[in-house]
Amino acid sequence: MSAEKKIPQHLAIIMDGNGRWAQQRGKERSEGHIAGMEALRRVVRYAAEYGIKYLTVYAFSTENWGRPREEVEALMGLICKGVEMEAQQLCENGIRVVVIGDRERFSAEVKQAIDNIESMTAAGTTMTFVLALNYSSRSEITTAVKTIAGKIERGELQASEIDEKTISQALYTASMPDPDLIIRTSGECRLSNFLMWQASYAELYFSDVLWPDFDRDAFNEAMQVYAQRDRRYGLVKK
Repeated sequence: MSAEKKIPQHLAIIMDGNGRWAQQRGKERSEGHIAGMEALRRVVRYAAEYGIKYLTVYAFSTENWGRPREEVEALMGLICKGVEMEAQQLCENGIRVVVIGDRERFSAEVKQAIDNIESMTAAGTTMTFVLALNYSSRSEITTAVKTIAGKIERGELQASEIDEKTISQALYTASMPDPDLIIRTSGECRLSNFLMWQASYAELYFSDVLWPDFDRDAFNEAMQVYAQRDRRYGLVKK
């Protein structure tokens, strides 16, 4: 396949740098998150235009609850507002929204917003846009282990039958392909508890660009780098 035709089926992004973006400009952190939402809106459009079928973004981790209360409340408000504002546009563009993570800690308002956007966009076939909210990979894997253990207790599964597929099917991403490319912005070079099982053979791309500044040029550069990668999945190239 030529480099020009190599498109990741599943792109995942760790959106990092909102706070530093705001700090550099003498703004409140909440303003950085607002700018980050604008960047997300752009990238959803870029990904759909590029032909990517799955886009997963790390929007709020389980660790983010430890941030100042005002910042967390601002983020929750942005999630609700963003969902309400974008629902019609997403529907018109055939983009289906799926939310992964533990929803129990969210307020009734946030839960309702999540249910509404998933329901309204369920028929979309152009691209699946996955929001990881109150998500952590370790928590996801722990939940999967409990699910599998429950099946064993009920006699639905034998321990000897457990394989990689069993685990993959118990994860939040069971219906999705593993990510082909994971992008992290702001110059940090780690996964930070994001899709660790699914990322086993993903290509990693670290950009120095702060997330609110991640524009079409930055997106295209990441796609070009991915197209040049030689993915062998542990095998020897023929």
